[in-house]
Amino acid sequence: MLSQGPVQPDLDLRGMVRRHLVSRSLACMERAAARRSAVSTQNDARDYARQIRAALAQVMGPLPLGSQVEAIRPRRVSRHERDGYTLENVLFCSWPGWEVNATVYVPTTVPPPYPPIVLSVGHSGKQFASYQLPAQLLAHCGYIVITYDPPGQAGEKRPGNDHFVDGVRPYLVGQTSARYFVGDALRCLDYLETRDDVDWSGGAAATGCSGGGNTTMLAALLDERIKLSTPSCCAAPLATLDIDQCYAGCPETHYPARYALGLDDTDLLAAAAPMPQLLMTGAHDEVFQLADVRGLAAEVERIYHRAGAPDRFQFLVDDGGHGYSLNQARALARFANRWLRGQPDRPLSDLPDEAYTLDPPELLRCHPRQDVHMRSLSTVRARELRVARAQTLRTPAEATSAARALLRIGEPPAAPAAQAAAPFRVWTHIWQELLLEADAPDLALPATLLTPAEAGLHAAVLHLDDRGRHTDLLRQGPLAQALGCLGDPPYAVGLTVDLRGWGDSAPAPYPYEIASWGSPDRCLGYLSAALGDPLLAQRVRDALAALAYLRSVPAVDGQRVILSGHGLGGAVALLAAAADGHVAGVVTQSAPHSFEALVAAERPAWPADAYLTDALLHLDLPELADALACPVQILDARDGEGHPVSPAESPSLGAAVRDLIEQLAQSHGKES
Repeated sequence: MLSQGPVQPDLDLRGMVRRHLVSRSLACMERAAARRSAVSTQNDARDYARQIRAALAQVMGPLPLGSQVEAIRPRRVSRHERDGYTLENVLFCSWPGWEVNATVYVPTTVPPPYPPIVLSVGHSGKQFASYQLPAQLLAHCGYIVITYDPPGQAGEKRPGNDHFVDGVRPYLVGQTSARYFVGDALRCLDYLETRDDVDWSGGAAATGCSGGGNTTMLAALLDERIKLSTPSCCAAPLATLDIDQCYAGCPETHYPARYALGLDDTDLLAAAAPMPQLLMTGAHDEVFQLADVRGLAAEVERIYHRAGAPDRFQFLVDDGGHGYSLNQARALARFANRWLRGQPDRPLSDLPDEAYTLDPPELLRCHPRQDVHMRSLSTVRARELRVARAQTLRTPAEATSAARALLRIGEPPAAPAAQAAAPFRVWTHIWQELLLEADAPDLALPATLLTPAEAGLHAAVLHLDDRGRHTDLLRQGPLAQALGCLGDPPYAVGLTVDLRGWGDSAPAPYPYEIASWGSPDRCLGYLSAALGDPLLAQRVRDALAALAYLRSVPAVDGQRVILSGHGLGGAVALLAAAADGHVAGVVTQSAPHSFEALVAAERPAWPADAYLTDALLHLDLPELADALACPVQILDARDGEGHPVSPAESPSLGAAVRDLIEQLAQSHGKES
């Protein structure tokens, strides 16, 4: 290794962050498995189910069902007579102004009333075969079936509802996008309660495929009106698919603290005991591998045995792929005949598969409002939180308290240990490469320290850059100018650090990230949110550790330490300055203007890991900038779409930092 080159790490920096998050996530799943293993009696099973249901309800927050919301007020859009069933299209609200575009399949071959089934749609549309054909068959079997489009995807509710772009917005306002999926399912039950042709004597059934199966698992634990659950092609141990294989999936399946709470798919299914439950999967499902699902089903079956309901759980392997087949629909009808109707010998419709054909998509259209969606509702929530914070974030002490509460830290950390390469004189400064210890043994922070060759105590700059630590140093860049490298005094000490996942530790891509929705920032953003320790918060802790290290450098005047940052590094700099409470100044460039701007942006430009869970419950960046006791300069702030907030020209980061250093030098001279 060249003496002036980077310190050779003992770990693979490009895989470091992913391995760290995976390891922590797997540990959560191991704890969840240990909790399940402790279930040995019926009392244990009841306590276990109560814990899981309570944790899930806490994560979801208040949901739109029953007496908690206004009357349903459905509006019929159209009605179409078909062979053996009638299609009724209706609109009703779940969230304020958010319309559920429901299609109801009403049997015409048997007299009412009919037991109800909510068929939730996955990453698709209700017009496709996995939803139309099962609904038709179930109607022929005497069930009234309601189906609806989920937010986004191929249905009628697309604008502002993209699972990946818009699904991360609720993180910032302390919510999960899953509530918009499950809320619609529960509101469908409210609608069915308004109908005279529904038989509630045995309760309702819930079913769905893929994302609709995920909605089914959640709804079954959140609403007591659901007495039978049949999710399809939707479940696997999180330790395999989502975690070890780094399948990013969707934000709605990575609700905040899900892993920390131990809410594995296995738990969501097992906690339904003793409710009758039919888990279905395809033998050739390319997403949920059969071997994984078999293992999960065996564990769920064990919990059902412990709950004293061994006959109430069944596992069906269909000879198909990732989809809801007519064979699965017949299995559901038989299962519901037994457990919902109490008529296990009731015959099914004898129509052959070819008798079920797709109705034209226009027959299912409801034309719901397009102006209310996940983005708009999250934006309203962000504004409400801003008003609520107005009287609680005005002083430096309040800023420090808010930042520490958000980051869940007490006093900032002590200076970390470091590996150091040999110092190398480069004109006015001594260049030294470092590898700082992070807060876990499987992490390290590459850093570069520049110390003036001139003896004495100096002002210091900690620089954080999401593009990499050297970007603003090279070619007499802004940071080099600020430190006085190759220039005139006053000289300053500089420490520039690659926080985890940036610069030299930028994560290498993984296989599932070839999908249109895949990328390392999504995977790591979702994983860390589900851990209850979002990646941006981890980076702030890295910055605080680096700040402590910089103050420990003998040439640094601890009273004259400045934080600077570019891009998301600017957001980290502000958060770290607030959490620390003792820096002498902050300068940011091209940083997000506010977290609220990320919520509201129509076409967000920031990565998924920028959406800091719960941020707006505690603070926003402009409030921190105003509340800090030290000087703060915000240069070229960017909105949620990456555009400059103001067209006015501002000084460069280097000039702004250098001006601040000179001001500190003058005030320091006066004090001396």
